[in-house]
Amino acid sequence: MADLFHECGVAAIYHLPGETSSLAPLHGRNAVSRLIPRLLLDIQNRGQLAAGMTSFHPDRNQLIDTHKDVGSVTEVFKLNHPALADELMAEYEGVAAIGHVRYATCGKDDRSYAQPFERHHIEKRKWFAFGFNGQLANYRELRQEILSQGNFHLARETDTETLMHLISQEISNQPEGVNLKLMLENLAKKLDGAWNIVFLNSLGDMVVARDPLGIRPLCYAIEDNLFAAASESVALSNLGFSPESIISLLPGQAVIIQNGKLSVVQFAESKKQAHCFFEWIYFANVCSTLDDRSVYLTRKALGEELASQEQVPIDETTIVVPVPDTAKAAADSMAYALGIPCLEGLIRNRYVGRTFIEGTNRADKAKTKYTPLREVMEGRRVFVVEDTIVRSTTMKTLISQIRNRGGAREVHVRVACPPIYAPCFYGIDMSSVAELFAPKYMNEPRITAEIEARMAADLGADSLRYLPLESVARAVAKPPEALCQACLNGEYPTAAGEKLYQISLEQCSSDRAGAPSRIVELNEPVLSTRL
Repeated sequence: MADLFHECGVAAIYHLPGETSSLAPLHGRNAVSRLIPRLLLDIQNRGQLAAGMTSFHPDRNQLIDTHKDVGSVTEVFKLNHPALADELMAEYEGVAAIGHVRYATCGKDDRSYAQPFERHHIEKRKWFAFGFNGQLANYRELRQEILSQGNFHLARETDTETLMHLISQEISNQPEGVNLKLMLENLAKKLDGAWNIVFLNSLGDMVVARDPLGIRPLCYAIEDNLFAAASESVALSNLGFSPESIISLLPGQAVIIQNGKLSVVQFAESKKQAHCFFEWIYFANVCSTLDDRSVYLTRKALGEELASQEQVPIDETTIVVPVPDTAKAAADSMAYALGIPCLEGLIRNRYVGRTFIEGTNRADKAKTKYTPLREVMEGRRVFVVEDTIVRSTTMKTLISQIRNRGGAREVHVRVACPPIYAPCFYGIDMSSVAELFAPKYMNEPRITAEIEARMAADLGADSLRYLPLESVARAVAKPPEALCQACLNGEYPTAAGEKLYQISLEQCSSDRAGAPSRIVELNEPVLSTRL
């Protein structure tokens, strides 16, 4: 388990005019919003800090209404208290709804930063709510542009509020009505980065849109009269949609529902694709299929890649131990290929939060998060398989625990990913060079055996092996040019991302030289924790 913030996740549902769908709740067409918590539960892996939903009902005073709070989906929607949950769902019943789960990639951990964001207005077309999954690399420039226009004010340090104002301006610039495709076309010209949007207004119009690079995954399904969308396919599958009906929204595409009619439109040209490879190897639910590639099969392939480069002697005492949970598929396939057991030598405490949720004391949290089983590892040569190493704090603690409490004779770390060489500015909490483990040892993206040996010594391991850069594209089964691998090779798919990388390099160089940083303003909040 890498000590990372996860992604955010978005969901949407709409019961189109007609007979009640077999997948809809028993309460009827106007209660389809009750399905949002179910969708969000299946993408809870993408955000556990806050959750929320906005529903549309044409026959109530609050045409669209939003419920959101800090906490898990279960907490926010009171799912452990059936009577309270039913009362809440009755209050927010509607024919359509959007939902969101959040980690803080930008902004504070309080209710006002939870999504969806809702903008009230007396004019129906200007009253809307939206949820956002991604990160705008040019957030600072966009924010400054808005504030420079005169009597404008932004109350929050988050690109979501900036995006809300940009959407508002686009709608205001259309006095004759709302052309949602035109709104997206104009937004696409301004936004740099990753941005998936679910949008719902008080006219009952809905938009589900994916940015032209397709950095973050987004899929949808239609059966009978029911439309649903989510960040991951597992949410739609568990709702009852057949595998054949679940479709990945293409980069630059949007589903627009207006006047009860659904259309899929291309609002921006997708000149290139930059799917985040991390989605397959770490973020996504192992049950999901992203852009026609199974997450499980990707992780299985990564484990086979690890096995193919193994050089440590194998004997009857050798075992593979995965770091729970995302590394398990890779560990299983590595062990199978090598013909040795894969055993659960590390047991995760399910009641301790993920270490990447907290920004401090990760080492102390890791000690309580995993329990090493001495009866599994004592006297053994142990291959510890991890999905990635970002800051190394968790891995150092684990190696120490495996030796001291687990009694392992040897500890060999195997990482089912190349080294994290550069920061991410598209929605992952690793936004500066200085905080990363690998760049302290590497002057270029390619790693050598000598560098791995130095890293292993500093971690306290007997050996360390990463996968080569080429392995990612092979495992994902997509050409390298269709993937965003900026954190592996420093090659960013957008201009603003490249600019922020250069700033981060300058800051790291300045910090190491002991000079005061001169880029603090640019570093807030784009170069701080976010999403």
